[in-house]
Amino acid sequence: MALPDMDTSVGHSFGLECDGVVIKQIGEVSGLTAEQDVIELKQNTADGTYVTKKLPGRPKAGEVTLTRSLTADNSFEKWVKDSRFGKVNPARKGCAIIVFDHEGNPVKRYVLVNAWPKSLETVPLEAGDAGDAGVLTEKIVITYEQMDAD
Repeated sequence: MALPDMDTSVGHSFGLECDGVVIKQIGEVSGLTAEQDVIELKQNTADGTYVTKKLPGRPKAGEVTLTRSLTADNSFEKWVKDSRFGKVNPARKGCAIIVFDHEGNPVKRYVLVNAWPKSLETVPLEAGDAGDAGVLTEKIVITYEQMDAD
């Protein structure tokens, strides 16, 4: 999966893998971040100079939004139903967001630890759009405790 030196990648498409099941029709990924708190340490040095040091703190949990065209596949809906009514432990999954190149080869994986769906939205479903030729999409927001890149 490694790219040659000095080469860059274009994300042609994306996939979501959860517990061995891969959904390859993801068209957009947004909000994928790995973040941590910053701790400021203010002190005087031995010569009396006042300094502020910044130290790494606790990692923060994150959220990512995945968008795909609406299909007959109901895996997103099933996952959301599995997490309802406080049943989040069975819905927590080890997931990975996969970036594919134009030939369908995986280029990069972002591993999500203890991921579960926060929300699912189908857009646009508005009365004025019934005759439009636009594509209906599903947006799922997944919350996770930690993100690591493979």
